Amino acid sequence: MINKVEICGVNTSKLPVLTREEKDELFVKIKAGDMQAREKFIHGNLRLVLSVIQRFNNRGENADDLFQVGCIGLIKAIDNFDTTLNVQFSTYAVPMIVGEIRRYLRDNNAIRVSRSLKDIAYKALHIKEKLTSQCSNEPTVSEIAKEMDMPIEEVVFALDAIADPVSLFEPVYHDGGEAIFVMDQVRDTKNTDENWLENIALSEAMKHLGEREKHILDLRFFKSKTQMEVADEIGISQAQVSRLEKSALKQLRKYI
Repeated sequence: MINKVEICGVNTSKLPVLTREEKDELFVKIKAGDMQAREKFIHGNLRLVLSVIQRFNNRGENADDLFQVGCIGLIKAIDNFDTTLNVQFSTYAVPMIVGEIRRYLRDNNAIRVSRSLKDIAYKALHIKEKLTSQCSNEPTVSEIAKEMDMPIEEVVFALDAIADPVSLFEPVYHDGGEAIFVMDQVRDTKNTDENWLENIALSEAMKHLGEREKHILDLRFFKSKTQMEVADEIGISQAQVSRLEKSALKQLRKYI
């Protein structure tokens, strides 16, 4: 469903792509209250929403629903984006879109807890309060399970079942500056949003390079070839490969 061509009546194969200059011009008009410019900007960034919902294609969710929710995140990003910051709009918008989709998935969680599990959990909470008042300190799960004469695994499972889900974007600390979110403390060190954003930034920067420079970087850094091997493959000298490689990397740093 995620990979279908038409989503919410939008032909995704014909979506426009705005240049950096077009985005800047449209934002000037948007800030001045031009609603037509706002609509054009939204339409020109729907590909960004599509790229984000690809991350959720293993959830079994309806693509149209995710697309609509992602568009809400896109609109929020447009309304809150600060054009004075030296940041590309996509870098700012992606976390907003991801956060909106995650909130939707959390709020529409179809998991249902059985009555028996709830009864065990509520009984465990009651015993926890009782033991806390008796001993003046919070009991361990083992002590609660012993008091209930139940296996500790069942008590843990029951308590987990009634625990409210927490968004990764839930702030846990805020001192007036940047907030610290749950995802900053508990995270997948491999598939982080930072890594994903870096990949997006790198992909965007690569578009500014010529085909030969792209080919050289692909051979050098993605296929692990030496400069001599690259020189032999494309028919130029090793010195030229070195010069082109340095120039391409300099260009990438400029746009990332």
